[in-house]
Amino acid sequence: MSSSDVSADAEIRVICGPTAAGKSAIALWLAELTPSTIISADSRQTYRRFDIGTAKPSAAEQGRVPHRGIDLVEPSARYSAAAWASSADRWIEEALVAKRVPLVVGGTGLYLRALFEGIFGEPPLDADRRAALEVALSRLTVPELRRWARALDPARAHLGRTQLLRVIEIALLTGRRLSDLHIERRASVRWRPRYLVVDPGPALADRITARTDAMLAGGWPEEVRALERDVPEDAPAWNATGYRQVRAYVRGECDLARTREAAVIGTRQYAKRQRTWFRHQLPAERVTRIDPLAENWRGSVERWAQLRGPR
Repeated sequence: MSSSDVSADAEIRVICGPTAAGKSAIALWLAELTPSTIISADSRQTYRRFDIGTAKPSAAEQGRVPHRGIDLVEPSARYSAAAWASSADRWIEEALVAKRVPLVVGGTGLYLRALFEGIFGEPPLDADRRAALEVALSRLTVPELRRWARALDPARAHLGRTQLLRVIEIALLTGRRLSDLHIERRASVRWRPRYLVVDPGPALADRITARTDAMLAGGWPEEVRALERDVPEDAPAWNATGYRQVRAYVRGECDLARTREAAVIGTRQYAKRQRTWFRHQLPAERVTRIDPLAENWRGSVERWAQLRGPR
């Protein structure tokens, strides 16, 4: 099969949901039923060296199934949803040409929207004005940024810090709303998604706690200590959930018990925002929801996937 033979309207399987829900385990299990390529849709896993705190697949797991979308950029680089979607488009095509099933897996809703709904290319911005604005905005808290966004582009005021910064930046430097530009400059969309939303319900809180404990015991503080030596203070990668709390511990600003509690709370809050996004932003007719702790989850996943391999 050549790239010209790949359908421009192929249906792509997407495994998504809140952090710590069990998406990666399901994807690995599914990938062993038929030759597959896992495409990470996790904005935190794009950064090199930020491994333990972002729950990256291990070397052994990546050896079992080819992965894409991991370790793409340095911690200080800015990496957009549009850039990821452009790469994901290519990874999907490469998988299909190789007669592998592309499995898009992750919890970054903006990445999924960029891939399946389209997103515009970034307009040209004055470098000096942008740098000055970044300095000014870096001093603001998330609630303060959200108030700015409500005034400038209310449709996007619910997003996280990185996205809020971009919303404000675009509005102030171009005089246009990012939400309007998305509609006007939307790229053509090639793929149709079939979503599997993985969510264990109330059990997610305990899963987050258990995973945080495993990360802390598995070398997360040591990873942060090494990163602190040469990763700039304002590097975007530090915004990954939990790293701020572990940095405070490494710097001696709080003890391990308080670090654990703060990291767990921060991750649960992040999972809550993800749940809200997946509940309201996906087309219901394309969504199947499963509890990964249910006794029959394997059968449910197989029925959802309908794996016969790409043709």
